[in-house]
Amino acid sequence: MQSQTQTTPPPRLEVRHLRRAFGDRQVVDDVSLTIQPGQVLCLLGPSGCGKSTTLRMIAGVDMQDSGEIYVDGKLICDTVFRIPPERRHIGLMFQDFALFPHLSVADNVAFGLKTSKDEKRARVEALLAKVNLGWAIDEFPHVLSGGEQQRIALARALAPRPRIMLMDEPFSGLDNRLRDEIRDQTLSLLKEEDTAVMLVTHEPEEAMRMADEIALMRHGKIVQQGAPYNIYNAPVDREAVGFFSDINVIRGVSKGALTDTPFGQFLTPGLADGAKVDIVIRPQHLKLDFDRDGKGPLPTASDGVAARGIVKRARFMGNESLVEFRMDYDGSELKVTVPNVFLPGEGTPLWLTIRRDRCFVFPAKD
Repeated sequence: MQSQTQTTPPPRLEVRHLRRAFGDRQVVDDVSLTIQPGQVLCLLGPSGCGKSTTLRMIAGVDMQDSGEIYVDGKLICDTVFRIPPERRHIGLMFQDFALFPHLSVADNVAFGLKTSKDEKRARVEALLAKVNLGWAIDEFPHVLSGGEQQRIALARALAPRPRIMLMDEPFSGLDNRLRDEIRDQTLSLLKEEDTAVMLVTHEPEEAMRMADEIALMRHGKIVQQGAPYNIYNAPVDREAVGFFSDINVIRGVSKGALTDTPFGQFLTPGLADGAKVDIVIRPQHLKLDFDRDGKGPLPTASDGVAARGIVKRARFMGNESLVEFRMDYDGSELKVTVPNVFLPGEGTPLWLTIRRDRCFVFPAKD
């Protein structure tokens, strides 16, 4: 009996060791990634980290200094061979909708199609129905709202059935409430079309909401890549924690693989005696302990030791309150978020404990 060998299909998009420099500045530095059909990968990072340059090289509007780009296992670009942008089966969406004002909605959506008139019309009608804008087929862009224009831009980008969709901050020009609606609709339609998506954004919330996988980029390099849950809950370093949320940092010194803090001891294996340690915790994982009697810190089973702070400021943020403390132990400041309304007066002493299972321990960089 003969055994049948099953071959795994190649990724829809594969990028290998891309590099791009402008003068002496290395903007993209050895970036490699893959995206499967129907998968959304968010390239996330601060402005200037190389996200958009990476996207432009994949699209073919910029040329890499080194590295290779493959679509469905076939080379489309290296430093010698280069398929032009219009033949890469890659769609583009930007913050600027770039609709043609002199063309109707139908003609805008059909602009990139090279089929018969009847086939164009059928594809346009089908896509406009999916974005709930069938009524606007004969309108012109200037009569549509910003959100409606963005949906037209999406339909136009999808019309030629691209294998890959590259999106550079496409929702940043929309107000928050409309942005969520358009993002969800866009994601649903892209999944339905089985398009591989690379979304470039500097907004962690957007990446968490849309991505199957996040590639966190900094100074031209991908410093961490994985599912949103893993990136958020197992960050690679202090900067990665701080990119997704506010953080508190408790500084200590390692001795005998332990670091003493006002909140108790933390394990710090692998660090030399005398090494500085940053213990990082998000504000929502600090807790107020109202059972303290003012006589001093007491140990608890799950949260270590309590430390006292003095309220510096308290603000109501809508669904929660943000309370800022100046800590007794060294005068440093910590922030705590508390559900609902909690607004203690300035100067109020309160005891804090921390969720030890929610702390991240890193060697200090300074």
